[in-house]
Amino acid sequence: MITKLRNAYYGWYLVAAAVVCMAVAAGVSFWSLGFYVVPLENEFGWSRALVLGGLSVSLGISGLASPLAGRIVDRQGPRRVIFIGTVATCLSYLLLATTETWWQWFLYLSINSFFRGFMFYIPFQVLISRWFDRKRGRAVGIMATGFSLGVVLVPLMQWIIDDISWQASFVFAALVLAVLFLPITLVIVRNSPAEKGLEVDGARPREQPAGTLRAPTPLAGLTVKQAVRTLNFWLIAFAFMTFFFCMFGWMVNGVNVYESYGLSRETVSLLMTIAGLAGIVSRPTFGYFAERIPSIELASVGLAVFMCGGILALLLSGGSWVGIGIFIACWMVGSAGGPVLEPLILPKVFGLAHFGAIMGTMFMVETIGQVGAPYIGGWLFDLTQGYDILLVIFICSGIASMLFFALAHYAPNPRIPSPPVRILRPLLANLVARAEPQHQAANGVRTVSANGLATTEPSAAPIESGTAGAD
Repeated sequence: MITKLRNAYYGWYLVAAAVVCMAVAAGVSFWSLGFYVVPLENEFGWSRALVLGGLSVSLGISGLASPLAGRIVDRQGPRRVIFIGTVATCLSYLLLATTETWWQWFLYLSINSFFRGFMFYIPFQVLISRWFDRKRGRAVGIMATGFSLGVVLVPLMQWIIDDISWQASFVFAALVLAVLFLPITLVIVRNSPAEKGLEVDGARPREQPAGTLRAPTPLAGLTVKQAVRTLNFWLIAFAFMTFFFCMFGWMVNGVNVYESYGLSRETVSLLMTIAGLAGIVSRPTFGYFAERIPSIELASVGLAVFMCGGILALLLSGGSWVGIGIFIACWMVGSAGGPVLEPLILPKVFGLAHFGAIMGTMFMVETIGQVGAPYIGGWLFDLTQGYDILLVIFICSGIASMLFFALAHYAPNPRIPSPPVRILRPLLANLVARAEPQHQAANGVRTVSANGLATTEPSAAPIESGTAGAD
């Protein structure tokens, strides 16, 4: 067993690290947002629309920052971006703990959302996509279980918010992110297989001289400008926008919807945990079969059907236990592909060369849908003292996503240009290296060749005893 772990492809260690990081980041943020609403209402006298309006504004800032985050990840690599993003995000959580006015709530949440995009979703999606090709479906499916595992922290966050203080929960979030993310980023994360002398998917590496570093394989793909000029980009973007409006809208408002049916916060915490943990099974399962599904777009239509069916059952049952049970079962299937869809669809359509930048740009469009979900939910509750209209809007949004995904399936994919072949520079470096005199190192001294690659020269041959005696 230990031998198998030692010989395992390093990409799977990164997947395991991503699962842990995704779980903690999602647990202290997305899964727990709904539990802040009532405490903030009680302490400051804010309306529900005002509290959730801060979330909407922060999501808008996150969406605007996404293209920048994706571009920086492409240029600097996920490792450095995750490290810097983690430090800034932790500091922003400490700022949130000092909130006293509504404008501070809006401002600090926006700062938090801005930097969270540099440490969380986009960098890890790009990282795993770089390390896997044929096995990308199962890799991102396993990684997505981290998002589901985040619900394990929901009971703890709910207890801290209710029994200690909502300020203490933000301090806790900063500490746990720093203790977890920073060591993992420094010790485990590597930007590409080439940094470990490996090939994508763990394929057998090609022969090369000992002591040289493996050059990264050139990536093919469209640029952001080329991608946004295609019909595919906008069909997929609108499909994601409407799909995640429904999915994320429930994550933010689900706690309050359950409470409107008369359930206690402890019961709500348990239901959210059960629904989230179901994704531990459904998401890697979807990722595994996604590698064998001819069209991920049509599979996404099926996911939206389940989500809409579950919300409809909850709406028609009026929050009965039968309706809640049907909803959780349908939601388990419908939300299975949520965090998996982008790294499966985008590289197939647009390639990997500028995956981070394209994903960030598309995420900005998606966020238009997500921005409205918190505020609309709070505004409708203040207006009607219920959530029935919001659930109807979620169902309509899910139906719209089905239409856009179906159209994206039938739209022809753009042609992906081949990566540039770099021949001249390696050829010149090789000729210069051959022309230079070879200096023998007496004690295996480490030298540097003309092309900049580090090598270790063998020690000089020992002098024969007969010659030594003659001297």
